[in-house]
Amino acid sequence: MSEHNIDQRKAYVADVVEKINNSASVVLVDYRGINVEQDTAMRKALREAGVEYRVIKNSALSRAFEQTGNVGYDEYFNGPTAAAFGPESDPVAPCRILNEYAGKTPMSIKCGVVEGKKFDENGIKSLASIPEKPVLLAQLLGLLTSPMRSLAIAVSEVAKKQSA
Repeated sequence: MSEHNIDQRKAYVADVVEKINNSASVVLVDYRGINVEQDTAMRKALREAGVEYRVIKNSALSRAFEQTGNVGYDEYFNGPTAAAFGPESDPVAPCRILNEYAGKTPMSIKCGVVEGKKFDENGIKSLASIPEKPVLLAQLLGLLTSPMRSLAIAVSEVAKKQSA
């Protein structure tokens, strides 16, 4: 093997290490069976959510995961593998989008790392059910304002009865 080839492989792994370090989440999928139309639509949805999606060699992923302290993933580095790198702004975005496409294509979720924690396929599917941040904030705001609104209505009703 030439030194040039070794340097290229090291640079490739270093690039994957950088992607992992700069992402809030990494979700691995086996993309077998997905057709071009489905793949194009999925990549568009991922891109719009700020998620980078790449097919990566298992050997490079294995080394990169090891170098970033993510151990115990060796069983997932077989067969065709693509990785989705989630942004800090929405670490669960790749989980949601890939889970959606895994449900309607032959593609399957392997595993993932979300904010430093390891998740298997079922864990990723569970995370996928978490709504986007703006939706969560709206739900929280609704929960916080609901008791105040109820109290205001009750006080108003009491005031109406006393004035009548």
